[in-house]
Amino acid sequence: MAAETGPPRVRRRVTYFGRVQGVFFRATAAELASGFGVVGYVRNAPDGTVELETEGAADQVDAFLQAVARHFRQNITRAQIEERPIRHDETRFQVRY
Repeated sequence: MAAETGPPRVRRRVTYFGRVQGVFFRATAAELASGFGVVGYVRNAPDGTVELETEGAADQVDAFLQAVARHFRQNITRAQIEERPIRHDETRFQVRY
């Protein structure tokens, strides 16, 4: 098996707390993702949080998550970040319902 080339890939799940539902968080996150070449999803959770899971080159994932945090800085009170296993099976970033 050939070694993977290019920047290291990461997958991160972020749970956002605060006033994050009803503020176009999902649509905005999906729009932002298109500029960073990342895949994954964003969805509202029943407890009022938003869950975002993204995968891509580490620097692009970091830049994307920083852009989300910057855009919603007035709404996010806390973000909980977890490293997740790489999946390699997604082709785009999507809003899940």
